[in-house]
Amino acid sequence: MMQDTCNESDTKWPVINGSDSRMLKQVVNVSVNPRGSLETLSQREVHQLSEAGSGSTYSLFRQCALAILNTGAQIDNAKTILEAYEDFEVRIHQQDRGVRLELLNAPADAFVDGEMIASTREMLFSALRDIVYTESELGSPSIDLASSSGITDYVFQLLRNARTLLPGIEPKMVVCWGGHSINTEEYKYSKKVGHELGLRSLDICTGCGPGVMKGPMKGATIAHAKQRINGGRYLGLTEPGIIAAEAPNPIVNELVILPDIEKRLEAFVRVGHGIIIFPGGVGTAEEFLYLLGILLHPDNRDLPFPVILTGPKCAEAYLQQLHAFVGATLGADAQSRYQVIIDDPAAVAIQMTAGLKKVAEFRRERNDAFHFNWLLKIEEGFQRPFDPTHENMASLRLDSSVPAHELAANLRRAFSGIVAGNVKDKGIRRIEEHGPYEIRGEARIMQPLDDLLQAFVAQHRMKLPGGSAYVPCYRVVS
Repeated sequence: MMQDTCNESDTKWPVINGSDSRMLKQVVNVSVNPRGSLETLSQREVHQLSEAGSGSTYSLFRQCALAILNTGAQIDNAKTILEAYEDFEVRIHQQDRGVRLELLNAPADAFVDGEMIASTREMLFSALRDIVYTESELGSPSIDLASSSGITDYVFQLLRNARTLLPGIEPKMVVCWGGHSINTEEYKYSKKVGHELGLRSLDICTGCGPGVMKGPMKGATIAHAKQRINGGRYLGLTEPGIIAAEAPNPIVNELVILPDIEKRLEAFVRVGHGIIIFPGGVGTAEEFLYLLGILLHPDNRDLPFPVILTGPKCAEAYLQQLHAFVGATLGADAQSRYQVIIDDPAAVAIQMTAGLKKVAEFRRERNDAFHFNWLLKIEEGFQRPFDPTHENMASLRLDSSVPAHELAANLRRAFSGIVAGNVKDKGIRRIEEHGPYEIRGEARIMQPLDDLLQAFVAQHRMKLPGGSAYVPCYRVVS
């Protein structure tokens, strides 16, 4: 296998002009060959990705590649990252032995002594694999995106293509949701929980970024080493709009890029056997509401799915506020679908392990797969991509006449729009052009929503710490 090449003469120092800082970043020109994930592409696929750097597929891969090469960067603004490396280019070359990537003006931090860091190389070609497969399969007659079952099947195919679905393994994949912008105590706590999960031989799945998406993986890595577990899985699920703002953390050893938020969320609940929710901001609230909306569906009432809301003592007020928000908007039934555990990592792991045993028994009795939760009912409204335009945000139905599981879905969409306005390039540009989103609804729902969002701002849960002051991308109107 050909090694990466990085010549001294190819090194440059561009100035990054971000809203938060001005700093120098070294860039390099380098040639990279895949290792294990993707060795071959068809001529049509190469053409799709490389036609003069102008195609939509190329732009998508360039954005994801840049995010992966920026792994570890303390920036959560996709627009800033993309503007900082305007000269970054990817050229895809077909060769007899497979595919070669030529990276021009690439972040030098992804290389050591002229060679790309192994995890970065793996993730880079995982991104190429997923984007090529998504683009090539969309027009296939086997893909049915017009029905709920067809969308679920498509998510299954995406995960299978990424070799994420491993049949025959007892349920042990724990999804950890939480904020990328958290304080030190919350991060340390997430590591402790991950450590307790790892000691019980459980695997970790997160959104693959920093903060809570990294902490449990880091803790589990140490625990797996203690237990001499060599095949520990650290699964990261992301989507193109998020990955640029939340670059993958280096512990991720399985990266999957889903086409949009909705398919990413479905992948979490289909692959995960239980979910732990740590302190976070609007992105975490979005995921939490998506999950509650699904679990509140009558068809899922008896389906075991352990959910634990947890954090250190210093986050107790936040967790109570989130719990109260759920009660005020969705009711006591929604509150009954999860446990709240404060400052007790071992108890979290013990309760999760007990819940996973029930999941295994339930699926074994019904001959359901361990590797993909087919029995979970997800309505089409939860699967359709939501485009957070100003019009769509203002027209969301947020009132008492909407059934609880549908209200949860609409609240999820509201939080999704705020995430877009905070960190996604497209959302940021919409806010710059048209001003803040307006979120309208019944006062009974708008007041707890406004209280929760204000708390997120006050607790610095909207942005990574150390940057400029947060300017809301929304306005709550009752």
